[in-house]
Parts: sequence; C-alpha cells; structure tokens
Amino acid sequence: MPDPRATPPPDSAEQPPEPSSDTEQRSVALADAFPDARPHKPAATGSPGAGGTHSRESRGGEPAGVANAGSRSTPVRRGPADPVKTLMHRHRELCERAVDPLEIAAGLEAHGVTDRTAARFRHRDVFSLAEELYARVPRGDAGPQPVAGEPPRAVVGRTAPALLPGAVAVISVVALRLTDGGARLVTGAVCMSGLAVAVVWSLRHGPLRVAGRTVPATRLLVCWLAAYTLFGDALTDRLAGAGPPAPVSPAGSPLLLTPGPLVGLALAVAPAAWSARLFSGQARRRLGDSRGLKEFAAGTRPLLLATVALYAGALTGLLVLVSLLLPVALVPVAALGLLLYLARLLTVHGFAESAATGLAVACAGEALALACLLGGRLVPGSGLARPVEAVVDACGTGAVPALACGTAAVGLLVHATAVLSRASAHTT
Repeated sequence: MPDPRATPPPDSAEQPPEPSSDTEQRSVALADAFPDARPHKPAATGSPGAGGTHSRESRGGEPAGVANAGSRSTPVRRGPADPVKTLMHRHRELCERAVDPLEIAAGLEAHGVTDRTAARFRHRDVFSLAEELYARVPRGDAGPQPVAGEPPRAVVGRTAPALLPGAVAVISVVALRLTDGGARLVTGAVCMSGLAVAVVWSLRHGPLRVAGRTVPATRLLVCWLAAYTLFGDALTDRLAGAGPPAPVSPAGSPLLLTPGPLVGLALAVAPAAWSARLFSGQARRRLGDSRGLKEFAAGTRPLLLATVALYAGALTGLLVLVSLLLPVALVPVAALGLLLYLARLLTVHGFAESAATGLAVACAGEALALACLLGGRLVPGSGLARPVEAVVDACGTGAVPALACGTAAVGLLVHATAVLSRASAHTT
C-alpha cells in the first residue's frame, strides 16, 4: 500500500497558472489612466509569494534562466489594482477630519478634482467618489454628535450677538433726539463709539464670525468707509462749494457729524446675520441633494441672489425708518451696506482677499474724489475738480459714495456668484 505522505513525482508537481490576457489588458489600461501612480515592483527571484512558483519551477527541473529570459522578452505594464487607494492616501488628512462625505467632496473640488477626474477613478461624479473615501478611511468618534434640536438658551445665545448693535442703535437715536447743541455732538460721538464696539463684538461672536485668516488691511478700509459716512458728505460739500447744504442742527450751526447712516447700518446687522445663515444652511442642504458640481452650482447661484435681495430689502426698509428721525441719504448708505455685507459673506466663506479688494476699490474711489476736489482748490483753473463737481451738481454729494460703493458692490456680487457656487466654499 503506497504511503500517502510520499512526495509526488516530478511530473505531477504544481505548475504556475497561465497569465490571463484579460487581466494583463486591465493592468495596461489602469497604467495608462494613472501615469503618476507608482507601479508595483516585480518580486525578486526566489522570494516568497510571487517568486515561490518561480523557485519551484527551478527545483522542478526547469532552468531559472529560461523563465527569466521569457519574462524579459514579454514585459507587462502594471498599474494600481485599486486606484482610489492612491487618492485616499494623498488626501488622508481631509478624509479623517471630515464629518460627512460632503466635506470630502468640497475638499476634492478645492484640490482640482472634477467629475471628469472622478470618472478616471471609476465613479460617475465627485460626490460618489467622496462617499467611497468617507466609507474607507477610518476616523475617531470623539467629534460632536448632531442633536435633534437646540435648547432655548442656546438659541438665545446664538441670536443675541446679532441683536446687540440694533439695541445700541435704538438707544443712540433716543439719546440724539433728547440732546441739542454741543451736548448733541458729545452724545453722538459716544453713541458712535458704542455702536462700533457693538458691531465688532457681534461680528466676532455672531453668525458672521470668521474662523479662518483675514486680511489685516480690511479693518482700516472699513474704518475709512465709516469715517467717510460720518464726515464725507459735509467735506465734499465744503470742497466743491455746490450741492445740497450740510445738515444743520436746531442751534443753527452746521452739523458735520451725521450718525443716521451708521445707526441704520447697525440695525441692519441682524438681517445680515440671518440672511447669511440662511444662505449657508440652504447651500449645505443643496450640497447634500446634488449629484454633481454643475448641478450644485446651478442651484446655488439663484439662492445667493435671492439672499442678497432679501438683505437689500431689509436694509432699505430700516434706512427708511431711521430717516424719519435722523437725516439719511438712502442710496449711498444702501450701497455701502450692500458692499459690507458681500465683503463679509466672502470673508466668512474663505475669500478674504477678494473682500479686501472690493473694499479697497470703494475707498480709492472716495479718496480720489476728495483728492480731485482738493487739487482743484489748490490749483485753480487746472480742471481737476470738474468731473467731481459735475457729479455733485447733478446728483448731490451722496453721489460720490454711491458710485464708489455701488461699483465695488456690483463687482463683489459678480465674483461671489462665481466662487460661492463652488462646493469647496461650504466646507464649514
């Protein structure tokens, strides 16, 4: 009886499987699709795994040199069997800190991955690719868990920063109505300082807070715009010598300080915060419902325009109410409010440089107008002040900030329509 533990004869030894032509063609196609991926290195002769069969062939009687010669005569191009794995390692940090696949999709789009690129990874779009990355990359569960609802105290704490500037503005209006003469100027200065502090605190703690990097020059640009709103019209009127007279206090002296515009802008902080929150929330919800970047962009653009129109309507209504108690030029202040809103919205979503550029354009326009008027006074007959004087004679002193801020606001709106319709603008 033969011993079952005996070694089988050489002719019955395990032979290496023939390479499948279909597999080789698939490897060549993957290598062509991902030329930047590292190809797998062939195993060394005699090593375990892939080289084990080659060693058995040498021990089974087939010379090793014959096998090596055959491999050199028919080289096979190899690519990664799992192309998504390369992308997963490249963006591992993004995938690990993401709380849902939407953040991964937005991050991939920010790195230049489009739906066409996702097709190379065997996915129909970036969202499908992000879902696979989110499912395959492990992450910790220490992050905050979503809750079904917020307690009333949390809602009040989230809303209070947006309401504070409006409350200070109402107190300022009452204080200005109860004072006169020199006391009115002192009260106006104190109220404007309080409004500035309230607005700054609201922007840092409310829905319009900025979590990322900001441009340091933005604060100086906003200060210039606020100062021009207080003193610019009166100064333009003095330099041009035309246009409507400056506001006059009941005592009969010219009132250079015009707090009405800042009071209206302070009241508009609340609708600005609410409309910005509405846009962010709806954009995030649309990001979850969309199945492609083009579909998301097509749905986000009208949402942005509707949000801006909603804020513009609320701002105009508040300015009309303030104008019943304090002098306010509606058009220039509305243009300034719209400019500040768009600049802050872009800054919140990570486009601080664009926001600073728009503010700088408005400041440059106002400064250029004052410089032309001053140059016309210093050099009579030079004609430097004629363009500005013509605009002031036709439309009043408020035309200068209206043109400067309105032009900058239109430019920021066009830019925001393009950049805020990207998925990468809504990662936070």
